[in-house]
Amino acid sequence: MTEDTNCEIHGDEAVSAVHQVLLRLTQPCEDNFMTTKQHSRSQIDVHRSHQRFHTEISWLDSHHSFSFSDHYDPHNTHHGLLLVSNDDVVTPNTGFRTHPHQDMEIVTWVLDGELEHKDSEGNTGILYPGLAQRMSAGTGIWHSEMNPQKDKDVHFIQMWVPPDTERINPSYEQLDINRELERGGLIPIASGRGHEAAISIKQQGAVLWGGRLKPGGSVQVPDAPYVHLFIAKGNAELEGAGVLHTGDAVRLAAAGARRLTADASTGTEVLIWETNQDLEV
Repeated sequence: MTEDTNCEIHGDEAVSAVHQVLLRLTQPCEDNFMTTKQHSRSQIDVHRSHQRFHTEISWLDSHHSFSFSDHYDPHNTHHGLLLVSNDDVVTPNTGFRTHPHQDMEIVTWVLDGELEHKDSEGNTGILYPGLAQRMSAGTGIWHSEMNPQKDKDVHFIQMWVPPDTERINPSYEQLDINRELERGGLIPIASGRGHEAAISIKQQGAVLWGGRLKPGGSVQVPDAPYVHLFIAKGNAELEGAGVLHTGDAVRLAAAGARRLTADASTGTEVLIWETNQDLEV
């Protein structure tokens, strides 16, 4: 990424860098964009917050769970169908200027502050904690993501999965699920399987679950071929993985259902992707 004199990133620069990574991951051929495979070995891999790739410029502090922009590791490109999981903090009155995307399901989840979305299809929205947002890039869409506040940072997680059908019409959806989250447990945030109270994504093999667990509360992590568990806030303990802190992630493959228990003092906010296939790269 490069920085301009207005402390904002130019869309074409940002997307060009991202596309370089995606091209490494998904070299398209005439027959198919990506192929998939199933995982047969059980694995539990803990990735600590400080081990993530880090981009820091005057207006942006971003941690990347996978290869992104100028950061590339051929052994850390994705998990299951999850290609991008970026933990971003953007300072007031700055952000990502208008830039394009294509053939990607992009889910944004705000942890603190507000994020303003505008796109070339005429969609606009102010995102806040508990409001789930999905943008299906399809045949192509341009959008911006800005912090509209004058005196407060915005902190959000942005996640990308590929669609199961390419070249669809671009679309947008947002939905407030705060009431569902208050009931406790894991709540579907984004789903390709028609879950109620969830925004829809054009990928039948993926579901994003979220939970705000009170101190000492526990949930069972989905039993799926691929699971990516991210501790967005607080601390927790995962059966078979140990104690986890804010920013830590666990990548599970064919690991079965595991119990996640929130710290007795802090509680935790967790984001969990379950996917049924792995990208063949």
